[in-house]
Amino acid sequence: MDMKDSSSVILTAYHSFTPSRIHLVDENYAAPLSPRHAFFSRKVQFQGIGRMSSLGAMPPTPPDRSPSQDSQFSMEDYWSEMKNIQEDCQGIGEEAMERGSIDEAELEEAWLNEAGLSTLVSGTLGEGPAEALLSTLTRSQAAMVKKRLDNYTQTMRKRNKQPMRHVRDVFSTPDSSPVDPLPPPLSPNGQIAPKLPHRTPTRGVLPGVPSCPVFLSAEETCVSEYGPEEYILSFEVPYSDAVTGHRNGKDCQDCQSFRKDEKDLPTFQIVKPKLGLTRVYDLSSEDMKKIGYFALIELTTFYDGMGIEMKRNRVVRSKTRESGIFGVPLTTLLENDQKKLPGSRVPLVFKKLLSKLEQTGLQTEGILRIPGSASRVKQLRQELESKFYEDRFDWEQVRHNDAAGLLKMFIRELPQPLLTLQHLPAFSAAQNISSPKHQIQALHLLTMLLPEANRDTLKALLEFLRKVVANEEKNRMSMWNVSMIVAPNLFTVRGKNARQEEMVGAAGAAHMVRLLITHQDLLWTVPCFLISHVRKMSEATAQKKTPSSDKSKRKLLRRRHTEREKERSELTDFRDGVIRVHAPQHAKVSMAILLDSKTKARDVMARFDYENGRGTLSTSRKQKQFLFEVGGNIGERCLDLETPLLNVYRTNPQCEWVLKQRTT
Repeated sequence: MDMKDSSSVILTAYHSFTPSRIHLVDENYAAPLSPRHAFFSRKVQFQGIGRMSSLGAMPPTPPDRSPSQDSQFSMEDYWSEMKNIQEDCQGIGEEAMERGSIDEAELEEAWLNEAGLSTLVSGTLGEGPAEALLSTLTRSQAAMVKKRLDNYTQTMRKRNKQPMRHVRDVFSTPDSSPVDPLPPPLSPNGQIAPKLPHRTPTRGVLPGVPSCPVFLSAEETCVSEYGPEEYILSFEVPYSDAVTGHRNGKDCQDCQSFRKDEKDLPTFQIVKPKLGLTRVYDLSSEDMKKIGYFALIELTTFYDGMGIEMKRNRVVRSKTRESGIFGVPLTTLLENDQKKLPGSRVPLVFKKLLSKLEQTGLQTEGILRIPGSASRVKQLRQELESKFYEDRFDWEQVRHNDAAGLLKMFIRELPQPLLTLQHLPAFSAAQNISSPKHQIQALHLLTMLLPEANRDTLKALLEFLRKVVANEEKNRMSMWNVSMIVAPNLFTVRGKNARQEEMVGAAGAAHMVRLLITHQDLLWTVPCFLISHVRKMSEATAQKKTPSSDKSKRKLLRRRHTEREKERSELTDFRDGVIRVHAPQHAKVSMAILLDSKTKARDVMARFDYENGRGTLSTSRKQKQFLFEVGGNIGERCLDLETPLLNVYRTNPQCEWVLKQRTT
């Protein structure tokens, strides 16, 4: 059932497509469709799904290929999932969140506020962290901040500029007849300016008619086929420094070394940081807030260097539920959960759904792909809403596919997308980057921007999806299958005003989901250059702070003198390279340790376990404790076991060393 239009683009209802023919693109890169073409595409799109499900629709699977491998090269999973989403979303309307247009001034102001530079907008530079933050930026990052600030200032000047009054407004003519209409406006040369018809570009999308994904040849495909090339990835230098070649219209060294004729995802060799690895849950909330400031500035600089526009959505506040399960903000869910289980970082119902699927559904064929009974899922949803927090919900009655349906429904019905509404365009734009290394770097910075609740929930989801793919031989769910199904659930915006072209553009995000699943461990590692910014900012802030009066100065000096005397009494042989580790929960509460180039965090922990292991509870019954770097030029950082302590000591000589449990 092949048909051709005037552009010789082949449309098919149910044929399988190999990767060389699949082109997943955003609407900005799609060729415009004529009205007849767009309407026909819509008809083929939705009728084709029904044919796919019939026994005779799909061609017979070759004996040397499994059904999972066959569907890997088709879009069937994606469009089937889109159909399920549209059916589930019927009835959601008035209470749904709307999105408003955002003008240039609002865009720049929102960016400056999120980057921790709100005082640049208010004009009170000395009262906030902006001055210390700006002092740590690289030249390209500072240029980007200046560009955004200048754009904001110029836009506000244009907005506030008073329009010139017309002569008729100054000298009224009461004798003139009000019936006669005003003459048409004149052009600068005195001629009557022609009235142009108002026309809104459609970009291939008619009102009420969804656009269709475009399938192009291998030479034009934007979903690059990577080879098993091993890339070196360093966290020491800002990512934007490596893409300066793009500003001159040339490819950087990473893009030039990228081979497009390979099919597998790349692997990355991580350069071990000098101060040890730091993960997102190793830093305090205040430090992660500062990390977000610098991540946004770096991401914007990085995208600008790559020639990619940094788009944002404006969130229009709407009423949200404060109780229940579905359609409740993540922060509200966690507040309710922490009353029941303190320290919860992921919503309890979300964790329970994942646990149910991991225990009994990982080996179920078609898990995530085959939908559960719509009536059963609706009934289970109602029971969860009324019984979950009362511990009266019967999890034994939940079938595998119903649990998968509830999981996807929970993600879709969040008041804001899991990837956040404001950063969703930036996630989608990452697919337009040609180099896999730069794609990973973009996703890396974007994960640093996610709110804590969103990041932790996304982490739990990706860990589960990796387990699903690991059981591909039994559940017939390949990486491509999982990505095609998850992409529309992550990239679809809930609400009656969600644009259809954005949902169709989410097909191109399937490759981004593949990268998120494959390289998730890398994404939760905080880049060293961002931590370096935080340290420099803390040092600049400390230098700026001065006591407001002589009384406070004397009080501060007395306190410092007391602390120094205490340190001398505790460590009489104090010299360079010696630290004192405090362990308030151990029998021996402190210990002086001489550092050398080979001393690591695990060595200090083992030393305390040895000194305190006798006559106390066995180490297996104790909760594990970790070594923390506290104060100085950082808020608090839990040290990785392989962290070289001498490097940390030299970077932050004023910090305290504390052995304790994690707070969560």
